[in-house]
Amino acid sequence: MIIELPAGLEHVRTTDTFDQDHHPAGLRRAHRVADSIWACLVVHTGALTFIFEDDPGHAIVVEAGASQVIPPGRLHHVDIAGPVTFTLEFHRERDRTDPAPGSESGGLVST
Repeated sequence: MIIELPAGLEHVRTTDTFDQDHHPAGLRRAHRVADSIWACLVVHTGALTFIFEDDPGHAIVVEAGASQVIPPGRLHHVDIAGPVTFTLEFHRERDRTDPAPGSESGGLVST
């Protein structure tokens, strides 16, 4: 099943470019995007594996030039096995002002 961003969302921000060595550790553990926020994982070079926690048997390999849409509240994580560069784009409904930029995903919090 292909997930697409709903129409009418506004772009909130795009993260810095991450790679296999420099990325928030929380991305490799189960985390979710905040309520009312949609994310889009965009792979620029290489590949990584994206997994929804409620469907672990259906790992999605996201390769350079491709992306994976992540709906609000759905637990997921990534596996990084080799060289890769990627960013995360965050979108929200136009009439929303929350959450604040930088707090769209628990996976971006360093612990």
